[in-house]
Amino acid sequence: MLNIGILGLGEGRSTMSAALNSKKFRLKTVCDRNEELCKQRAKEFDFHSYTTSYQDMLDDKEIDVIAIYTPDHLHAQHVTMALQHGKHVVCTKPFIDDLSKAQELLALSEATGKKVFIGQSSRFFEPMKRQRADYEAGIIGELITVEAYYHADHRWFLEKPWSLESSFKWLYGGLSHPVDFIRWYLPDIEEVMGYGMLSSNGRKGGLKHEDTMHFIFKSKDGRVARVSGAYTGPVQPVTRDSEMSCILRGTEGCSQGDYMDLRYAVTTNTGEEQIVTWEHKLKHYFRFEGKSHHAGEYQNYLEYFADSIENNTTAYPDIKEGIGTIALLQAMDKSLKTGTPVKIADILKAHDLTPELLQGAAVLP
Repeated sequence: MLNIGILGLGEGRSTMSAALNSKKFRLKTVCDRNEELCKQRAKEFDFHSYTTSYQDMLDDKEIDVIAIYTPDHLHAQHVTMALQHGKHVVCTKPFIDDLSKAQELLALSEATGKKVFIGQSSRFFEPMKRQRADYEAGIIGELITVEAYYHADHRWFLEKPWSLESSFKWLYGGLSHPVDFIRWYLPDIEEVMGYGMLSSNGRKGGLKHEDTMHFIFKSKDGRVARVSGAYTGPVQPVTRDSEMSCILRGTEGCSQGDYMDLRYAVTTNTGEEQIVTWEHKLKHYFRFEGKSHHAGEYQNYLEYFADSIENNTTAYPDIKEGIGTIALLQAMDKSLKTGTPVKIADILKAHDLTPELLQGAAVLP
């Protein structure tokens, strides 16, 4: 059993639940600079080993893994400190917001021999796990194209002061989920083109950047994919739509994973149509009010990471894939600004990073 410490108790709330319910981890300490939030989590989980000092956790030699859920601009610093203190790292997405730190982090991870795993949680939801397994089994044939989207009425986010800051972008905060689906199946994305707009709802609410976006991706082998996101308007009921979906179209079949609906549909290479749901796992995935804080997927990925540490295998997305995804997101951001296609290799080259970082994982979590 591995000892884990958690930094950042907003999103880290899910990881607390995950660790406390896992047979592969023992929650040792949690940390947040907001002591009132520490006290709130202590009461909620009846877990009272908390600190407001990150250094306290770093100095604890019993802690094997540190899970980081701090604001994006702090990720590079917090990951660096954890590696320097001999800890394996889980870092929430998006990995880092400054690619100038990427070389240093890659070198440090290699020098210390410690693993860095990017908590791209969407891969670890039941429909997406089944979709990937079916894809690996070849039941839809050769992949032709991928379509992914995340459309949600997140006007309630406008009540959070940080969402109205100039640093907040739905491109990174929301669209990174369906973009990760694209990279999972087409890791060699070469070029991206996109358009975006700030809707009247978003403008009225005080957002500073695009809340409605559509992108087309071109991979090295010529295949194309598309992603869309819309975040400040009404959505269809789940009986007709899903907030987030990944659709794979193959030469012999097609599949669709509907994220929060725990629903999966597939037409196989035999022509058989299936719809699978996982209502019996609702309590595993959604442990808090409404469908917020998807603790089940966090437990799934923590245990996957624990297995990789025990077996000395790579947990994907690893540090290289995490950096490659940031390069792709930055290319998307640049395309929004310029209205022109952007090559991801150019983004990497600007930071002396190699194209190999565009190679994603072709393995099943």
